[in-house]
Amino acid sequence: MEFLTTKQLVYLKGAKEGLILHLDDQCGYDELIHAIQNRFMEGHIDEQVEIQISTGNRYCTNAQMTEILNEVEKALKVRVSKVRSDVVTIEELNQRLSESQSSTYIGIVRSGQMVEATGDLIVIGDVNPNARVQAGGSIYVLGKLKGMAHAGKDGDSNAVIGASFLSATHLSIGEVRETMTNERKELSEMPEMSCAYLNDEGDISVKRLQEIRIIRPELATFKGGS
Repeated sequence: MEFLTTKQLVYLKGAKEGLILHLDDQCGYDELIHAIQNRFMEGHIDEQVEIQISTGNRYCTNAQMTEILNEVEKALKVRVSKVRSDVVTIEELNQRLSESQSSTYIGIVRSGQMVEATGDLIVIGDVNPNARVQAGGSIYVLGKLKGMAHAGKDGDSNAVIGASFLSATHLSIGEVRETMTNERKELSEMPEMSCAYLNDEGDISVKRLQEIRIIRPELATFKGGS
């Protein structure tokens, strides 16, 4: 069901999550406000319902967004429950860039020491027992991982933990934490060049490091080879 306004600068459209009011992101701001204020040509919503607003690629200041919300609620007699925007703020962009970058630590991570990174973490050296490494992204240890490692610490369940020699006491990926014991067959059989990841059941599994490109193809950013 769809209601159109003059020049179709503003229109309501049904979606799975309810009604979404789409606002044109190419016209002038004053023209948009005028379109919102106009009566809907095919009627308006009489009942008290909640809708979402989509501003597309239009950047709005706080004052402009407040005015838009007020005008929409007044014109349609509805309550706005959520505002969607395709515009990325400088703060959000910087956060994404930070999370996508890799940090490198060279040296031994000793007992009681913690090394942390916002994005991926590369450790060139050993992680000793009772030492801890954690990252917002994946963790790669070019050495022996004998301590604790937490990848995807902010909830990224697609992160992986790779090591030249994987013999960690505790592994965490996203919200899942497991104690590694000698009973884990895959660790005792192939500790060299291994990686840990969350399988489809939400448990931590260990495979050969070479299988990362199959398990998590989205982690690869370099194109080439065969």
